[in-house]
Amino acid sequence: MKPRRNILHVDMDAFYASVEQRDDPTLKGKPVVVGGNTRGVVAAASYEAREFGIRSAMPMRDALRRCPNLCRVPPRMSHYQSVSKEVFSIFREFTPMVEGLSLDEAFLDVTESLQLFGNEVVIAREIKTRVKERTGLTASVGVAPNKLVAKIASDLDKPDGLFVVTDKDMRDVLDPLPVRVIPGIGPETLSRLNRVRIATIADLRLAHDQHLEPIFGRFTQRTRDRAAGIDDRPVQPSRRDKSISAESTFDEDLSERRAMRRQLLRLSEKTATRLRAKELVAGTVQVKIRQSDFTTFTRQSALKPPGNSTETLYKAATILLDEWLAEYPGARIRLLGVGGSALVRDAQPDLFAPQVSAGGTQLDQTVDEIRGRFGDTSLGRARTLDTDQIR
Repeated sequence: MKPRRNILHVDMDAFYASVEQRDDPTLKGKPVVVGGNTRGVVAAASYEAREFGIRSAMPMRDALRRCPNLCRVPPRMSHYQSVSKEVFSIFREFTPMVEGLSLDEAFLDVTESLQLFGNEVVIAREIKTRVKERTGLTASVGVAPNKLVAKIASDLDKPDGLFVVTDKDMRDVLDPLPVRVIPGIGPETLSRLNRVRIATIADLRLAHDQHLEPIFGRFTQRTRDRAAGIDDRPVQPSRRDKSISAESTFDEDLSERRAMRRQLLRLSEKTATRLRAKELVAGTVQVKIRQSDFTTFTRQSALKPPGNSTETLYKAATILLDEWLAEYPGARIRLLGVGGSALVRDAQPDLFAPQVSAGGTQLDQTVDEIRGRFGDTSLGRARTLDTDQIR
């Protein structure tokens, strides 16, 4: 018997349009489409626009005809790509088994992550929470034993939904659904199925070969398996992790430099700990800064030699933050992040610099050991504590 998998399909809700509504509050609650001129097509439609029957790939003129008050926004692909990277970085906080399908959706295999984070439903909820907190956007998640059913499930509770399908209830969930929800069944195939009175997944699962073979040919058995919710395809990671980071969204915007540095130290410590756990050193440090209006900046600098100690990352991150604050005095910060990239297993140290192993400094190693035995909150640096936490 093949081992049971725990698969998530995460699908961002009306991604491009939602990013535009997030960035421009005047668009919230209004029918919005992302697209070019009136001779083009709709790239994405908000849920308010979908109430008028507007869908992606629809000619823009048709969309405007359906909704004369439609708000049309030109696409910003580089911006969507940046937001997508942020979303995918959240996925990789739970598992390296992430298969991206597009900028706004991915499969995640969390089978090996259950002991660390809890069951698959807990992980799905936490992913949704982190996406909302860090990006201001919502995602819908399907949870199932395989990719096919997880993808179908993510569309059953939209927007901002979570739908779980288990082995026990799979047939009850799938059978009543229209056959068009199965990926790969397009309009032409759907029309041919309708002609032989196959309308639901149950109809397809129970149909005679004499009806299916003229439509699907040598793929008849595969199609029948899909109707039964059978799918053995593994999640195939899109790419190796190229960075490790930690970030935090604050309940109240940070306006004092002292508070900013305290948070920066906390984040540097988290990132350094994750680097050391994987025996990696970073050749580059990045700082991510988001203002209260969601405007986001990144700054980075090289580490020579590469390192993974908390102090090394913190010093570099502090310089980057101070340089940014000099450009934007009086800024209020909603989110901070510290990351390490250009990762290597080991680095040739500067002959005249103190040598730091992949385990960090002696202090770092001691802290890691204590936390490994007693938990992450068992030990912390005094500099990361708020004044009211000191007794």
